[in-house]
Amino acid sequence: MKKRKLGKSGLEVSAIGLGCMRMSFGDRPTDKQEMITFLRAAVERGITFFDTAEVYGPFTNEELLGEALEPFRGQVVIGTKFGYRHDPIKGPHPSFGLDSRPEQIKRVAEASLKRLRVEAIDLFYQHRPDPNVPMEDVAGADVFLGPGDHRLVRAGRGVGDGIVRDQPLGSRRTGVRQRHVQRALVQVVQLLQKSPTVPLQEVAQTLQ
Repeated sequence: MKKRKLGKSGLEVSAIGLGCMRMSFGDRPTDKQEMITFLRAAVERGITFFDTAEVYGPFTNEELLGEALEPFRGQVVIGTKFGYRHDPIKGPHPSFGLDSRPEQIKRVAEASLKRLRVEAIDLFYQHRPDPNVPMEDVAGADVFLGPGDHRLVRAGRGVGDGIVRDQPLGSRRTGVRQRHVQRALVQVVQLLQKSPTVPLQEVAQTLQ
């Protein structure tokens, strides 16, 4: 499996990552033990980058990854997210609106650490931009500490560096990025139409 470095963070991950939302959150029920077996098998096959969020479940997706990937601590990179408002009973949900206040980021980070069973959040990022909180305030939240513009969680609870700013839809930069993604997806679809059993490595090479 080829590796990629994420920005200036120094984090190195597998070229193919695994988005885990549907493993415990969605319209189709899943078997927890089956998903744990699947996640561990993914690591054995070279995948080291896993994406989750507190809102998936809510909370259950992070708990699933925490249990499944605990034996591989230090060998894998887990990215999780903050940014949605919490209901006192139901927890976070997109329908409740956005909340990226620094004090909320801190609460989310501390809770995610426990669910993920880690001492450090490898990659911690904003799920959606909050129009009521300037990006500078998000990046300067108390949980972020260290060199550079973007600091991730205090007291050894996070590592990483680099900040990504969302661009308005219609901006030149976003338009270029969208066209690049569209071209890449078209190439992958063509590749799979030609050979439905194509190896994952070849798909990854197409996306380079």
